[in-house]
Amino acid sequence: MRKKIVKFIFIFIVGICFIFLFLLYGPYSSFRDFLITTSMTTMNHRYIAKMFYSEKTIYKVLDKNKIEETDEFTDKNFYKFGENTIIKNSYDKKILNRKKDDLYKIININGKGYKGFLVAIYDPSLVTLGVSKYLGKKGEKITTVSKREKAIVAINAGGFYDPLWKSNGGLVHGAVIKNGKIITDYKNAVNVGGFIGFNEDDELILGKFSNSDALKQNYRDAIEFGPFLIINGKNVKIKGNGGWGIAPRTAIGQRRDGIVLFLVINGRIPSSIGASMKDLIEILQSYGAINAANLDGGSSTELYVDKKIVNTPVGGRGDGLRLMPVYWIVKKSKN
Repeated sequence: MRKKIVKFIFIFIVGICFIFLFLLYGPYSSFRDFLITTSMTTMNHRYIAKMFYSEKTIYKVLDKNKIEETDEFTDKNFYKFGENTIIKNSYDKKILNRKKDDLYKIININGKGYKGFLVAIYDPSLVTLGVSKYLGKKGEKITTVSKREKAIVAINAGGFYDPLWKSNGGLVHGAVIKNGKIITDYKNAVNVGGFIGFNEDDELILGKFSNSDALKQNYRDAIEFGPFLIINGKNVKIKGNGGWGIAPRTAIGQRRDGIVLFLVINGRIPSSIGASMKDLIEILQSYGAINAANLDGGSSTELYVDKKIVNTPVGGRGDGLRLMPVYWIVKKSKN
């Protein structure tokens, strides 16, 4: 009997190893592409891909799974603020059915392998940047910035310098525009996307601009990050799985009628593995976004609503919240 048990265990282990090796090196590339793109687009899990594959294989996979960058930028004529909005589908209904005085509405998002939240903000003029008061030296938690700014909703925004994944979140990647002025610019730190921000007319404008050209767009608040997901109603071209793997995600978008969309997807937890760039595009297009961009994700993904953290951050010990330099926040009024 004992020999039979030992034999069974041996066969079981060999079988598991065979299946694992088949997934890693077999003729079907889906698992290999998933593993490489997911690990290589994180800051602290790249070693997983490098354990099993050569640099040549990794770069070959990344080259066939990517978002093709675009030089197109937002055409303001696509926006029609204040028009009578017709409910065209169930997604419109979820957003537009609200109480007259509602400043925002939270919608639960459920997809294949992921769960999250979409926040519709009805007055785009209330969306602004919340910035660490130690910008350039040290970041602050989303709760700290939100309480100081009296924000009712907040999400994380751009990326930041994070050596050994232990930074204090003070140095933003790329330029930051606040109240129409560039307040910081970490040169050559953003290699995808471009400027993401709101102009003086409260329109979300996406585009690859130099700093001087960005100021000509009349940005009141903007960051540099990406990739862009939707521009002028068209989703960007995606090769393979998009090259960004599956992870916690944060994104921002705006509908033709001006309603701003904050999208946060949980990830790296049993109930929600995470989302791909394709998933973000599908969700945001369904809810009517005509311009949208990816924001910093992974361990930075956080959503604050009405003095509470709504999502499940995976940023580390304790409350899981990271010190970060910039956030998109929503205030109760412009003052």
